[in-house]
Amino acid sequence: MDRRELVRTLRADGIPDALYDIPGVHDIPVQPDAYYFLRPAAGGWTVGLRERSRDRDTRWFSSEDAACRELRAKLSASPAPSPAGGEGIEDVLAESEEIRRRAWQDFERALREREQREQRGRRGQRGPGNE
Repeated sequence: MDRRELVRTLRADGIPDALYDIPGVHDIPVQPDAYYFLRPAAGGWTVGLRERSRDRDTRWFSSEDAACRELRAKLSASPAPSPAGGEGIEDVLAESEEIRRRAWQDFERALREREQREQRGRRGQRGPGNE
């Protein structure tokens, strides 16, 4: 099995594209915090997990076939996402402006509330003889 055949097989198996990166064959446009990878390495291939900008659980293989089979095994062992549950990355990206707008509204409301509490606190400190 080569990398291109692996990508076809993973898609046929229903493995989400966002879970793996194979440079030059299947590149992730927006990289999540964690994903599996298969990369050329000195004299062979490396398969591993990229998590928070660090490579973890890496293994070296002398043949592309063995590396492809390892990556397929890792991805097939992962539980498949529920078709009815959670938003896909495409949905989140499509809603990013709305998410950003709501976050700013929440932030601005929290600032106003804090300012109001501080003003009430300052008024409460001013009493008879403290003015």
